[in-house]
Amino acid sequence: MPLSAERLNSALTSLVAGMTGLRHDGRFDEPNLDGTPGDYVSFDSWEWPQGVGLYGLVRLWAQTGEDRLLQTIEAWYDRRIAAGLPAMNVNTTAPLLALSELWRRRRQPRFEPVLRDWAERVVTAMPRTPEGGFQHNVSDRVNDDELWDDTLFMVALFLASYGQAAGQRRFVEEAERQFLVHARYLADPVSGLWFHGWSFDGRHNFARALWGRGNAWITVGILDLVELAEITPSVQGYLLGILETQIKALLGLQSESGAWHTLLDDPSSYKEISATAGFGYGLLKAARLGIGPAQCRAAGLRALEAVVANIDDKGVVANVSYGTRMSNDLQFYRDIPIHPTGYGQALAILCLTEGALHLQSKVEAA
Repeated sequence: MPLSAERLNSALTSLVAGMTGLRHDGRFDEPNLDGTPGDYVSFDSWEWPQGVGLYGLVRLWAQTGEDRLLQTIEAWYDRRIAAGLPAMNVNTTAPLLALSELWRRRRQPRFEPVLRDWAERVVTAMPRTPEGGFQHNVSDRVNDDELWDDTLFMVALFLASYGQAAGQRRFVEEAERQFLVHARYLADPVSGLWFHGWSFDGRHNFARALWGRGNAWITVGILDLVELAEITPSVQGYLLGILETQIKALLGLQSESGAWHTLLDDPSSYKEISATAGFGYGLLKAARLGIGPAQCRAAGLRALEAVVANIDDKGVVANVSYGTRMSNDLQFYRDIPIHPTGYGQALAILCLTEGALHLQSKVEAA
């Protein structure tokens, strides 16, 4: 079935239902450092997968203006804030991005103190590596002196969004700094792709994994950074140059199905749909903005087709790899299990909303 606005709209409705219906099935037991149970699956939990999921919902609401979706988002935040928020770390910061984007548009007084307090604590209290990067501490592990590419999406985008919305330039500048520090240690000048992580203890990139979803956080992250805030022109030019280099590498690694492998340079590793959705979103958005090679649009549409083909009749995105820790072994990445997640749903939503913009522009041009 060819792509159409009707098909994408139907799939988006299904994706929202699939996301809000996610529940922990007991398959993974990951207790937090404070002794509380970790839930990285259920919709009604404050963690990074849910935070990414909410960003997808907010972006969809901003495009459609659907009241029911807005009510779902606001009710989620009201419930979680009333229940009490968890301790701050990289991953628990992720839900603040969607809240900031919601507040930017609606200015609900009840949300601003939460955003302001969290942003202040991020810049003053979040542990740092040498050279001032945010150390990738999470709810169930302290990762001393480690930089992970996930951090930019989970923390830096929130600072950029809230800093711009609140008129607090220092938060935007901190977001810029984080992108620059992470690019210094994670962007591979040989392949043009990004490594998953860096350790200052031993000064290495662990397994030197060119991990799919980690690279997708960068593709999405750089494009959304320059959209969410007024970025210093020299910094923006530098980051967009890195992005174009990454895109050129990605174009040569896309499989015939339109998907990418979980290890981008390893065709024996499985094809992974959350990364594919992130790349599809980024390539279509880059094409719309006139960034990158001319092949971006066609590659983005192939990725969009691959994502739509992996949405089941319950609106759940298939072939999404579960949360992925750092490793010194490439086989570790090949063995990460497949499991439905909020970030899989959200990245698919982002990809389909950008696809809808593409189809709309074609209709208007005709």
